[in-house]
Amino acid sequence: MSQGPRRLLRLETVDGVTVVSFVDTKIVTEEQIQEVGEQLYSLVEDEGHKSLLLNFGNVQYLSSAALGKLINLKKKVSAVKGKLKLCCIHPDLLEVFRITRLDQVFEIFPEEQTALDKF
Repeated sequence: MSQGPRRLLRLETVDGVTVVSFVDTKIVTEEQIQEVGEQLYSLVEDEGHKSLLLNFGNVQYLSSAALGKLINLKKKVSAVKGKLKLCCIHPDLLEVFRITRLDQVFEIFPEEQTALDKF
């Protein structure tokens, strides 16, 4: 018996910015990636959030498909003239962002407060 999709994100609002933290340390299965994508997209499309800060403090590994969801999220946020920033990315994961040149696509900050100050 399924109890419906479990929340893979934790949300907190700080000075009008929606801070999104990930529950899982690894986002790799197709099901996880799909669910995280849907939950993130819903924040923008259904709930009207325009200022998002994704805190990756808990995430140690992301699949390339999950990176694709982040790129789509950026497009959705841009479409509503919002802002999307990332913070607290594990050094190993940050290396993936550098290799894929996504560090040039996203604004990435070492700490949550530093990122919040830039909104």
